This record gives sequence, C-alpha cells and structure tokens, in this order.
Amino acid sequence: MKTNDLILVQEADFDINQHYQKLLQINPSNSGAAVLFIGLVRDLDHAKVEAMQLEHYPGMTEVCLQQIVDRARLRWSLEGIHIVHRVGKLLRHEQIVLVGVTSRHRSDAFSACEFVMDYLKQDAPFWKAEYTEHGKQWVEVKASDQQANERW
Repeated sequence: MKTNDLILVQEADFDINQHYQKLLQINPSNSGAAVLFIGLVRDLDHAKVEAMQLEHYPGMTEVCLQQIVDRARLRWSLEGIHIVHRVGKLLRHEQIVLVGVTSRHRSDAFSACEFVMDYLKQDAPFWKAEYTEHGKQWVEVKASDQQANERW
C-alpha cells in the first residue's frame, strides 16, 4: 500500500472533513482535484429501512480493498485514495462508506472514485442485511452493479 492511501474497515462513524483534509495534504503542489463519495443507508423503493447490518471477513476484506486500489492506480494517475467502510448495525441515513481520491486532473479523480466504488460494491466481501417493516432480508448483488463493473 502506498503511504498516500488509507483503507479502514470499522464500526465507528467517520469524519468527511478529516479525510478531505488528509487527502489535500498529499502532495498539495501536484493535486488539482479531490473527489469524495459518501454512501448512506437509504430506504428501498418498496420499504422503509430501519437499519442495515454489515458483516465482513476481517483480513480478506482489506486485501480485496487493496487490490481494488491497486487496479485504480494502474489505470489513472492518482495522488491518494482513502476508503473507509463501516460494519455493524447502521441506522437509516447513517454513513456507510467513504471513497476519496486526489489527482492532478479532475477526470482521473472522478473516474477512479467511481471505479473504486463500483468494484467495492460488487467484489468486496461485505454481507448486508436490511431490516424493514417486512423483516430482515439479505441484500443480493444487483444487475445494475454488475453492469457498472462491466463498463470498466
């Protein structure tokens, strides 16, 4: 892992501004763009989500996230990448994931951030269960997530 990258899997919430400031400190004379994506617990089309339970396989998850970061670095010229993914029980509207990317150019930063999120959603070993008024339901990979990966 490059020292400019950060991969965290944690139960605690994260501070967006803290990660933004850390990303800005990475080679500031070369960074011309910073892109941050925050994923939130949201309601389903057909039901209100009361909570989401996220589980993972410690060790394997971080290796998989590092592989995604490595692939992004091969494709784009990047200064830094931060991934923070929460696990445990999260309530509606809570933050789930942060993907932050800095680069010399905005197109690299936008593309890399989207790439990382698309692969994280499809390939990272996280298991999600949603709790609604209809009970608990495990989340399966969506066709739209698979299609998003195929474009890369």
